[in-house]
Amino acid sequence: MSKHLILVAGNIGAGKTSLAERLAQRLNWQVAYESVDDNPYLPDFYADMRQWSFHLQVFFLGHRAEQHRALMMLPHSAVIDRSIYEDAHIFARALYTLGNMTERDYHAYQRVYKLVVDTLPRPDLLIYIRASVPTLLTHIQKRARVIEDNISADYLALLERFYTDWMDAFDVCPVLTVPGDDLDFVRYPGHLDIVAERVLDKLAGKEVVEFPNSEELHAG
Repeated sequence: MSKHLILVAGNIGAGKTSLAERLAQRLNWQVAYESVDDNPYLPDFYADMRQWSFHLQVFFLGHRAEQHRALMMLPHSAVIDRSIYEDAHIFARALYTLGNMTERDYHAYQRVYKLVVDTLPRPDLLIYIRASVPTLLTHIQKRARVIEDNISADYLALLERFYTDWMDAFDVCPVLTVPGDDLDFVRYPGHLDIVAERVLDKLAGKEVVEFPNSEELHAG
């Protein structure tokens, strides 16, 4: 069986970690996560976003590039919880838009980002979990992370707009868009089966059948 590198992307609360974990278990893949607990810049960033946003983004860029390259060199398939591409197209853009990153730092970061990603091997598939703001908020409230207490609907909507822009122009690898409002792959193993089947079909180059909507899932 061919080896693959798969990225899972999506807004805050979309279910990336849950899907990455469960796909890895189901398909016997290795799973890798974004660096949060060992990130030395997060406390400073939350205390003063404008002062530390550039440092934080550069740390994430280096971490994800190392992770991406290391997993690509493995002899077996791997899935990554969040992609390196989201750092620039979603989160650095949001920091700049909201005034938490200066124009000078933003353009410097984008130059370094482009140099880094241009040297990376292309992934085989990007799974994009698309979910509405109400769904995202429900997920965020359920997991009750202190670090996410101040995430607002407006901020999630801004990120969602950036995700739409990014997906419209994304051409690095094939994309499988998963309807996060309809599928609950945490509570229902059958929903995970549907996603896993579509992922394998996409990796095999087959035509992927559309995902069932919530009414069809309920009827089934």
